[in-house]
Amino acid sequence: MKISGQAVLLRVFVGESDKVGHLPLYEAIVKHARDADLAGATVLKGVLGFGATARIRTQKILDLSSDLPMIIEIVDEEDKITAFQRDLAVLFQKAACGGLVTLENIRVIHYLPQP
Repeated sequence: MKISGQAVLLRVFVGESDKVGHLPLYEAIVKHARDADLAGATVLKGVLGFGATARIRTQKILDLSSDLPMIIEIVDEEDKITAFQRDLAVLFQKAACGGLVTLENIRVIHYLPQP
C-alpha cells in the first residue's frame, strides 16, 4: 500500500482501563484498524491528562493511576477512515465508556512499507 498527498488523521483518546470484554479498548481499536486494511495505527500512552470528568490521571508514583490516557492515531485515505468510524462507534458501544475522537486533514510526505 502506498499513500501520498492528502489523507486523514483519526485520533482517538481513551482510558487505559477501558475494555471490550477482556481486551483493552486501545488494542481492540488497533486490531480492527488492521483488519480494515488501514495504512497504520500507533498507540501513545499519556503521562498526565484529564478528560470530561476533569479528574487528573498521572503516572507519578504517589498518585499512580491505572487509567492513564491512551491516544490512538490512525492515518489513511478519507473514505477508508470514514468507513472505519462505524467500527469505532461499535467498539465504544461495547466498551460502554467515554472518549474523544478527532479528525484532521493532513498531507502525507512519505509512507512506504519496507521492501
